Amino acid sequence: MAIGATIHTFTVQLADVDRGVYEELSLRVARHPSETDAFMLTRILAYCLEYDEGIAFSEGVSATDEPAVYVRDMTGKLVAWIEVGAPDAARLHTGSLQAERVSVYTHRDPAKVSAPWSGKKIHRADQIHLHSFDPGFVDAATAVLERRNTMTLSITERRAYLDLNGTMFETDVHEQTVA
Repeated sequence: MAIGATIHTFTVQLADVDRGVYEELSLRVARHPSETDAFMLTRILAYCLEYDEGIAFSEGVSATDEPAVYVRDMTGKLVAWIEVGAPDAARLHTGSLQAERVSVYTHRDPAKVSAPWSGKKIHRADQIHLHSFDPGFVDAATAVLERRNTMTLSITERRAYLDLNGTMFETDVHEQTVA
């Protein structure tokens, strides 16, 4: 954990109807001083939307050779490389070489996030998925973030319903391939 990191806790009730995932999660997240609330919340959403056995957060911005979130199988093999924000093409290329599946979750305009990747070498770019949310969704939700958070996240037909600290938000979870 970075010096000066702020610890946030999330008690999450996750109901992902699309994937048949129903879990109660207790997450302790360190927000680095250089990390925005929007980035941190997008990390939490990515974790929940990708939830699977073996999922974990990396050490964050200080982990230059790991994604924000990853999934390892029982043997320790890297199964999923999950980036958050606006990673460069080289990180996606590296992730695609190391993991079976690569995803990116962003709280920004997906067209602006993917534009720098155009023409760059990215291994299996046609299999990498870029996920985004409706404009303003993440920013609105960050307004109710606290140090201790209760969260209910339900996903049905790629529509997310988020109750964060008693305030309701909803968004479509948009998906496009990188190539």
